[in-house]
This record gives sequence, C-alpha cells and structure tokens, in this order.
Amino acid sequence: MISKRDFTAAHERIAAFVHRTPILTCRSISDQVGAVLVFKCENFQRIGAFKIRGAVNAVLQLSAEERGRGVATHSSGNHAQALALAARELDTRATIVMPRNSVTVKKEAVRGYGATIVDCEPTFTDREATLRRVLGETGAVFVPPFNDWHVITGQGTAAKELIEDEPGLDVILAPVGGGGLLSGTALAAHFFSPETRVIGVEPEEADDAYRSLQTGEIQPLEKTDTIADGLRTSLGDKTFAVIREHVSEIITVSETAIVDAMRQVWERMKIVIEPSAAVAVAGAIRAADRLRGQRVGVILSGGNVDLDKLPFGR
Repeated sequence: MISKRDFTAAHERIAAFVHRTPILTCRSISDQVGAVLVFKCENFQRIGAFKIRGAVNAVLQLSAEERGRGVATHSSGNHAQALALAARELDTRATIVMPRNSVTVKKEAVRGYGATIVDCEPTFTDREATLRRVLGETGAVFVPPFNDWHVITGQGTAAKELIEDEPGLDVILAPVGGGGLLSGTALAAHFFSPETRVIGVEPEEADDAYRSLQTGEIQPLEKTDTIADGLRTSLGDKTFAVIREHVSEIITVSETAIVDAMRQVWERMKIVIEPSAAVAVAGAIRAADRLRGQRVGVILSGGNVDLDKLPFGR
C-alpha cells in the first residue's frame, strides 16, 4: 500500500515534469450549490489532464533495462497522451492501445508525442486482449492507466496540492473511471486532511463504480457510449480496495447533466473542460442538498475536447 512518505516523495519526483495547476472559483456555480466551491484546474496541466502525474511517476521508477524495452498501455486518450509524453521526456518509446471511438484530438496528440497507436474495439475485454498481444510482440513494460500504486500516488498529488492550497475543505469531488484519480485523491485526503470527505462521481451510463461499491465486488463495464470518454473503463483491484475504504459515496449523473455542467464552466468560468471533468461539477450540483454551507474542492480532471464535436447544439 501507499504511505504518506510515498506521496511526498512522488510529489518531489515529478515536480520538474508537471505543472502545479491553479485553483479557480465561480460565484454562480457556488451559489447554485449553496457552498463554497474551489476548482483544481488540471485542464491546465501538461497534456491537458492530470494523467501526466501518474505516468511520469511510474516511468521514473523503471530500471534502465525496463526503459530500454519501451512502455505500453491501453487508454481512451488522456493516459495515452501522458505516457506518450513521459516516454518522450524520459528517452523511451511508447505503444498505446486505443479504442476506435477515442476522441480524434486525443489520438492526434498521442501521435504528436511520438507514440505508436494500435486500435481496438471499445470494450474493456478487447482493450486487454489487444494489449497482451502488443506486450508479447514488443517486449514493452506495461504502465497501467490506473491500477498501479505508482500511478495512483502520482494522480493523488493533484489532491495533495489542492489540500495544501485550500486547507480545511469539507469535501473533495473527483470523477471516477478506472479509479486512479479517485483512489489517489482519497489517499491524499486520508494522509493530509483526514477530516475531508471524498466523493466520487460517474456517469449513469457508466455506473460500474457505483454498483461495485453497492455490491462489495467489482462490477465490470463492458460497453458504454457516455460522452465522458475518459471514464469508459472499469475499476481495478487496487483502486477498488482504496475506494471501498476511503471514499464516502459515489454519485451518478445523467448525460444531460454532464453537458449542462460542461457548458456552465465554459460560459461562466471561461475555461475549457472535457466531459469527464464536467462529471465532477455535475455531481456537486446534484448533491447540493448535502453540500450546502460547506467548502468543497472539485477536481477538473482535463480539458481535451474535440472542437468538431461539441455537444452544446445550436
């Protein structure tokens, strides 16, 4: 498991490779919820998402021999970009298995960082099968998108910064797909602000984490077309173990609520966030009745959007 010392070491280790992202506020959204909301803007992070934190932390801890073999993973986009950039920065090569329906701008960014993309079908089963083939053919080291202690620790440094910059938070909300960000956030709160509750938020159309927490065992997500493309995956055993122990609850939100929250942030905060980040905002709005009067941190996980496919209509 991860210790408080691991978090501090990871934060120091990755400092030269990541941004300490800003925290913004929005009076209109705070008033809507009836709470003081502060937004940790990982949409301003390198590669446009928090994922660079975990990817760099994991690759930095590979041996020279392992780096020489290259790295590989499966990802719908943000971890793909993160590992591609981490590989370039740390002088190794990356091969990324990506679902065919991944956002175009994310695929283009992965190629731009010099990685090789291998397409797969948009199911978790096919992701893993394709990755196994790639690992066998290339000899590369697998860097998981979420179910890895080095990755989890790296992702948790976003919440560590939020807690340092905004002490005394009552609640932190984070989106959940595979659970790397949520479990890292929960552990960061546990170590650095134990009085802070952590709530996960996910789409109703991809509610495997909610169902897993309800049943006490991992419920797989086979296929989903949720607009929150970064959350189209299932929990791992490591992330689920942390979530069961340290996450207060998981809220689900509709596709309409995700788009509405995304639009509010774009219009009122004047910043670009992607649907997966809007999930956490939608969760805060949905949970307004139990967040009222509290200080709430919301992690905006990323801002990588295909501008040719905006969901706002005319």
